[in-house]
Amino acid sequence: MNASQPSRRGRPGHSQSSVVAVAVETFNRHGYEATSMGMLADALGVSKSAIYHHVPSKLEILRLALDDALSALETAADDAEAAPPSAASVADLMRATVRVLIEKQSEVRLLLRLRGNSDVEREAIERRRAVDRRTAAVIEAAQAAGELRGDLEPRELARLMFGTVNSVVEWHRPGGRQSSEEVAETVVSLLMDGARQRA
Repeated sequence: MNASQPSRRGRPGHSQSSVVAVAVETFNRHGYEATSMGMLADALGVSKSAIYHHVPSKLEILRLALDDALSALETAADDAEAAPPSAASVADLMRATVRVLIEKQSEVRLLLRLRGNSDVEREAIERRRAVDRRTAAVIEAAQAAGELRGDLEPRELARLMFGTVNSVVEWHRPGGRQSSEEVAETVVSLLMDGARQRA
């Protein structure tokens, strides 16, 4: 190659992000374990060897996809922890979580279906549980501030909230009648109306 020409990784028509995106859809359709590199190559319209110019393994594709979703959820938890303890901070956390689930719907669907069959999966499951624990702490702080009902156990309330929020992954369709913002406001309104401290 001419020294004046920049080097290029990968193959024309695909980037690492596009390979991961197609792979995630394929994992969700067939299951991660059942998806072979040959199936991914067919879905991408390339040879198996071409995939390795972008990612070293199927497991690395899984790790990249899960990290994308988890990093966004962890950022939402970071913001909630940095805010003053209040019902508003809990509502903002749920609102941000709904947005992540809608924007990264395929990656989150994959995350929610993990079975813990590899170190990558087990690490992802632990990171998800850590977000649950951090959310419970944010809820507990809001309860201590007198803004959320004190008769609700923080960890159980966090699980109930996430159960509702996670359901968005299964029924929301991009381009539907409600925008992501409208879905987020509907979900947050329903969750917070039941959790707020009554006057």
